[in-house]
Amino acid sequence: MVYAAITAGIILSYLIGSVNTAITVCKIVKRKDIRDYGSKSAGLTNVYRTFGAPTAAVTLILDLAKGVVAVFLTKFLAKAFGADELDIDLNTILYLASFAVTLGHIFPVFYKFKGGKGALVAATSLLAIDPLVFCIEIPVFIIVILFTKYVSVGSITAAALYPLLTGALQYIRDGYENVWLHTILAAAIALTVVFRHSANIKRLMSGTENKFSFKKK
Repeated sequence: MVYAAITAGIILSYLIGSVNTAITVCKIVKRKDIRDYGSKSAGLTNVYRTFGAPTAAVTLILDLAKGVVAVFLTKFLAKAFGADELDIDLNTILYLASFAVTLGHIFPVFYKFKGGKGALVAATSLLAIDPLVFCIEIPVFIIVILFTKYVSVGSITAAALYPLLTGALQYIRDGYENVWLHTILAAAIALTVVFRHSANIKRLMSGTENKFSFKKK
């Protein structure tokens, strides 16, 4: 029964991720499809650039909630059905839930598998799993954006650091136990986020990537 509960948690995580808040908020608030504007991305940055700070703020709050809700829901189901009694590594399950909610956000079943970039959802689910890594990642993300003016560079840098920080810090804290597995799952999440930024990487190389600005468009 516990494995069925864990599987249900991971599936629900994917479905939670598939509820694209950028698309939903813009359709409700602006009655427009964000995918028809700006960079065509159903992500927070495009919402901010296209419809401004208030709409982006609502999107941000709901996006922040998705990753945390998915991880804690999976954790609750696993514990409720006896994961602790079977000595199952709960963190491994939570990384799988994080991967699932990130995949749902990027490839949402409700929107023909066309979604956002996944960086924010991956970050908030990380907050629920490993707050220390999260607290290192966020300043790095912000500093890179401040220096480069590119949100995509901040996201890619943070994603690249994710498995490195996970492996190093968990080894220091916990020794060898399941660190390799957690690092592999963190790398899978990171690679998925970087892959989703492939268009941004091409624009960065060609010098056509949009820089981030707090000024209203």
